[in-house]
Amino acid sequence: MKLEKKNNSYFVKKKKEFQATPIDPAFIKPAFDFAYEMVYGEGFHRIKRSGGQLNRTPLEIFQNTFQGKLAEMVLYRNLKLQDIEVEEPDFSIHGKGVWDETDLKANGKFICVKSTAFFSNLFLLETKDWNSEGMYIPNHDISKTAVYDFFVLVRIKPDIKNILKGVVEAKENLWHEIEKATWIYDIPGCCSIKTIQHIIEKQYVIPKNALLNGKTKMDAENYYVQSGDLRDLDSLFSALKEK
Repeated sequence: MKLEKKNNSYFVKKKKEFQATPIDPAFIKPAFDFAYEMVYGEGFHRIKRSGGQLNRTPLEIFQNTFQGKLAEMVLYRNLKLQDIEVEEPDFSIHGKGVWDETDLKANGKFICVKSTAFFSNLFLLETKDWNSEGMYIPNHDISKTAVYDFFVLVRIKPDIKNILKGVVEAKENLWHEIEKATWIYDIPGCCSIKTIQHIIEKQYVIPKNALLNGKTKMDAENYYVQSGDLRDLDSLFSALKEK
């Protein structure tokens, strides 16, 4: 289902309520160390989103990286609990021009994990990163895995942007705020590559500079799936268990 459009504003109508599950405290420090090294150490992340115009600050990139790695870890744990063969999340530090081939690989299938804050109800993919067949262009260009089999949305609470707002970007300061927070998550749903190909074909798009829910200006053009249109995680488990 497409978003409701009024002039230059797009409104989410199919939502899923956040269902809190605790994040294993043992996940927090590895995700923090990875994100810190990727941003303030030897790693590399793009300053701009694909098709975006705003330069992300190092703190914003750190926030996105930490949240993204937490999302991979909690999905990894969920798959392991289902006795699904899954490779551990990648914690290697990559420089410019090198990145993970996939977020998670389970039972021979490739999974794209997208993270967002707990209040969000959209699964978003920047249009500049995906071709008409649903291939991930950065991987396709360097002859790596270009087609994901499944896509999963993970929501994280608290909103890391709020808890790190105004914090001086010293490692000990960032860790102090993150360590004292109580981290929880939910997984509102998933979809297959067929769904992604469908939304690309039918142009489920929020344009650049449009207003999401009448207030949030979009920095880049994105394909979208509303959380209420995502399938329950059990469908992912079933698909991955198929021989």
